[in-house]
Amino acid sequence: MPEFELAGLDLAIIAAYALGIVAIGFWVGRGTKNSDDYFLAGRGMIWPLVGFSLIVSNFSGTQFLGLAGAGYDTGISVWNFEWMATLILVFFAVLILPIYLQSKITTVPEFLEKRYDRRSRYAFSGFTVLSGMLIDSAGGMFAGAIILNLLYPDIPLMVHIVIIAVLGGVYVILGGLRAVMITDTIQGILLLIASGTIFVILFAEFGFDWGIFRELAPEDGFTIAPPADDDFMPWPGIFTGVIWLGLYTWITNHVVVQRVLAAKNLDHGRWGALFAGLMQLPWLVLLIFPGILARDVFPELENPDLAWPSLIFEYMPVGIRGLIVAALLAALMSTLDSVLNGAASLVVNDFIKTRKKEFTEKQLLRISRALVGVFMVIAVLWAPVILNFDTIVQYFQSFLGYVTMPVVVVLIGGIFWKRATATAAFWTLVVVTSIGVVGFVTGELLELHGIQFLYATGIMVVLSTISFVTISLMTPAPERASIKEVTFDRSTWAEETEQLRGKPWYKNYRYLSAGVVVLTVAVVVPFI
Repeated sequence: MPEFELAGLDLAIIAAYALGIVAIGFWVGRGTKNSDDYFLAGRGMIWPLVGFSLIVSNFSGTQFLGLAGAGYDTGISVWNFEWMATLILVFFAVLILPIYLQSKITTVPEFLEKRYDRRSRYAFSGFTVLSGMLIDSAGGMFAGAIILNLLYPDIPLMVHIVIIAVLGGVYVILGGLRAVMITDTIQGILLLIASGTIFVILFAEFGFDWGIFRELAPEDGFTIAPPADDDFMPWPGIFTGVIWLGLYTWITNHVVVQRVLAAKNLDHGRWGALFAGLMQLPWLVLLIFPGILARDVFPELENPDLAWPSLIFEYMPVGIRGLIVAALLAALMSTLDSVLNGAASLVVNDFIKTRKKEFTEKQLLRISRALVGVFMVIAVLWAPVILNFDTIVQYFQSFLGYVTMPVVVVLIGGIFWKRATATAAFWTLVVVTSIGVVGFVTGELLELHGIQFLYATGIMVVLSTISFVTISLMTPAPERASIKEVTFDRSTWAEETEQLRGKPWYKNYRYLSAGVVVLTVAVVVPFI
């Protein structure tokens, strides 16, 4: 084990970085005049900011620990979540995003109201707020607390969680989404450079021998298609679980979609989504491979999630080490503040603005900032539950697999199946989600059944589809005119084809999307 110690220079850099991030939040927050500025950055973000914010809000420091930890523990199969995300983001950019933007929504639950009714909006919004607190916010706090606990092991873990919560909540309260997206970009660039640097330094220790990864990987760990009885990633689980979890994360999760809704126009939203998708591919080399190499450097790590921070302290010099730790902690807090901002956005737009009582923009801003504080406390209290799981990735994906599939079926089904009804959407959300919560608690927390979580995800997809289709066919179909703007229509695709004829290939999202798909297939096939 390395010595987890920071020199005075490291501590000074961390302090300066933290102050700088808070200062950016304060500076950006000066221009926040209304709730649209606070939650959607005035809908003026360009594609690099959209792309980096998508990457960091979903990925952040939690995945830096989790992917390297999974590489150390199980091998490269965890990469399935990342390369599959590339294809899903292409699907999102090509078919889903235009429908979101033409419907002029502020939140994803608002889309459900336009497609179905207000009951589904309330049900989905409440679910998203709750899951954001219990999954993303709590996960970000827990991962940050792990880093602080390495540095200061005598301080209780709960104290570290509170410190991360307070630091992460400050600049989102001050600056809103614009501050979050700008700081996301800074942290994303810094962490990309850091992960690349660590990989090159570590790989050099092994003589740049590409065969070493297969040699050091766990048994059956150098393939993206492990045996069907694998505990973490059975190959059928790619189809029963990974695809569906990706659809939730990138298409129905408001915290992620919120970044694209903030784009200045459809082109910038699409380019940002495609850029984020492209950046999912290198994580195999930048994080999972270092996790595998760490098996040789640190063969007896008790907690696999410590692999990446252990490499930082072993190989990075004083000063650079402090900068990387600062960026890692800031990225962890970025996940936290992204979810806090998104959850507050849902409550304000879906519950408060829909009431008959009128609120001024100043009142809405005060309510929004107060909500961030309340949600921060809830996530702090839940974060220690993650101790029940082997790795952070396992906690994230198993929770999502059990409880989010009704949302995926209802939202995507409603876009492509015009026969879907409001009654079917509401009862599928309420009933099947409740079944999923029971399944998660009994299976993952109480261990009363041994269903692998990717298979459990597939079961939830089937239950959601049966409920959704059956109830839709038993209830009157919606009027086609009332749902035209919120469903896919081939005529719109044909009109867009004509509009794209005059665009150069590098601005034509269809050519760019095709290129990303071809590259993904070429990169993934050698690891099957």
